[in-house]
Amino acid sequence: MQNRELNLAKQIKEKLNACEDVVLRYIEVGDIVLNIIFVQDITSYETISDYIIKPLIQLDSFPLNEDKSEFIAREVIQGREVKIINTISDAVEEILKGKVAVIIEDEKNFVLVDAAYFIARSISEPPTSTVLQGPREGFNEQIKNNISLIRRRLATADLVIKNLKVGRKTKTLVSIMYLENVTDINMVKKIYKKISQIDIDGVLDSHYIAEYLQMYPNSIFKQVGTTEKPDIAVAKMLEGRVVILVDGSPLVLTLPFLIFENFQSGEDYYTNHHHATFIRWIRVIGIALAVLLPGTFVALQLYHYGIVPLKFLVTIANTTQGLPFTPLIEMLFIVLLFELLNEASLRMPKYLGMAMSIVGALILGDTAVNAGLISPPAVMIVALSSMTSFTVADLSNQISLLRLGFIIIGAVFGLFGVLLGLVWLVSYMATLDSYGTAFLAPFAPKFRQDSKDFMNVVSRVEMQDMPRSIQSKNKIRAGKKKEEKWDEN
Repeated sequence: MQNRELNLAKQIKEKLNACEDVVLRYIEVGDIVLNIIFVQDITSYETISDYIIKPLIQLDSFPLNEDKSEFIAREVIQGREVKIINTISDAVEEILKGKVAVIIEDEKNFVLVDAAYFIARSISEPPTSTVLQGPREGFNEQIKNNISLIRRRLATADLVIKNLKVGRKTKTLVSIMYLENVTDINMVKKIYKKISQIDIDGVLDSHYIAEYLQMYPNSIFKQVGTTEKPDIAVAKMLEGRVVILVDGSPLVLTLPFLIFENFQSGEDYYTNHHHATFIRWIRVIGIALAVLLPGTFVALQLYHYGIVPLKFLVTIANTTQGLPFTPLIEMLFIVLLFELLNEASLRMPKYLGMAMSIVGALILGDTAVNAGLISPPAVMIVALSSMTSFTVADLSNQISLLRLGFIIIGAVFGLFGVLLGLVWLVSYMATLDSYGTAFLAPFAPKFRQDSKDFMNVVSRVEMQDMPRSIQSKNKIRAGKKKEEKWDEN
C-alpha cells in the first residue's frame, strides 16, 4: 500500500491531520497509479462508485501525448462539477466541502469531482412566518436549495449572484443576489465590500454577517431585514433590494431595510387590501401600547392622577392601598416577572414551556396580588403591554428595552417626559439610514407614491410605480400589456 500512496496524497492527508474519516483509495490504469481521496461522512458513496471509480476501472490506458488530468476530467469522470486545480491548499479546502480528489502519478494537478452529500432539513413552512393564504415554502440550511427556490421564481437573465467565502476556519459560502436592471449597483458594491472585509474565525449563521452590515452597530434597532420565505425575498428584490444568503442558515438577509417593514407581513399581499390596512393599524397601535402604556400608567399614578377618571382612580387607590412598593418599583417588579416567565418558557421543552407560561402567569400573578405585593391594575397593564409587543414579533426585543426606558422616564419626569422621550425617539430614528435609504421612509422623508404600501394598503392594480424611498434603476413595476388575440384553436 505504501508504494501506491502518491506523494501528493500523503501531503493532503498530513494537511487533514490524518483524520480517521478521510478515505484514500488507489486504482491502477495500466502502469499508472491513481489515488482517490475524500471525507466519507460528507460524500455520497453512490456518486463515488458509479461516476468516479467504475469509469476509472474500465479505463485500460491513457492516450499518448495528452495531459492525463484533462483527459480524465473531459472523457472519463461523469459528475455534476468536475474541475482541475494545482495547489494542495485548494484541494484540501474543496475536499472538506465534499469534493473528491483524483491524484495521478507524476501529475501536479488535481481532478476534483463534486460528490457532496449533507443531511438537510426538508423544505417546509417556516414556524415564524405561517400564513393562511399564499406560498408555504421556506428556506432551509442548504444554500443551493435556497438559491434554487429564488431562481424558480425569477426566471430572468437579470438575476446576478456574487459568491464570497467568509470565515478563516469555516470558509462559509455567502451569496449576494440582486437584479441587474433594477438594483442600484453602488449599493451592491458597498455591501460586497463590507462582506469581503469581514475577518472572523467562523460564520455559523446569517446573523454573524448581519452584525457587520449594520450602519449603526450601537443602535438597538434592527437595521438588516430577515426572511425565511422565498416569495418575500423575491418581492424585495423586485423593489431594488439586495438579498444575502449564508450557507447553513435558513434566514436570508435583505438590504436596505426600513423600520416600517416590521409592520408588513407576507399575508398582507394575499388577502383583501382593506383588511390588510386594518391589520397594519392594529400592529402600530399594539406597538404603541407595548412601549408607552406602562410608563404612562406610572406617570399618571405619580404626577397626573387628577386627569384619571374618578371611578378608575378610586379603583387604583383601593387596590394600591397598603402596597410596600412605590409605583416605579412595582411596575419594574412586574415587568421583570413577565420577562423571567417568557425566558423560562422559551428555554424549557416545548410542552413544559407552554405549561410554565400559563401556570406561572396565573399562579404567581394571583399569589402576588393576594399577598399584597402588587396591584391588579398594574398586572393588567404589563400583561397588555407584553401581549401587544408580539403583534410585531421582530421588534419584541427592542420593545422590551424601550418599555423599560419609558417606565423610568415616566416615573422621573411624568407625562411631559414620556412625550419628550417619544419625540427624541422619532428624531433619532430619522437620523438613521440604510445604504442611502432613510430608515423612516416613506414617513420621513415623505414619499407620496410609497404611501400606497405604507400604513394604508391599496389594490395591487394601483401599485404601478416602484418605491421612491429605495434607489433603483427601474421606476415602473406594472403597466398595460398589449392585448393578445384569442386563438380559436
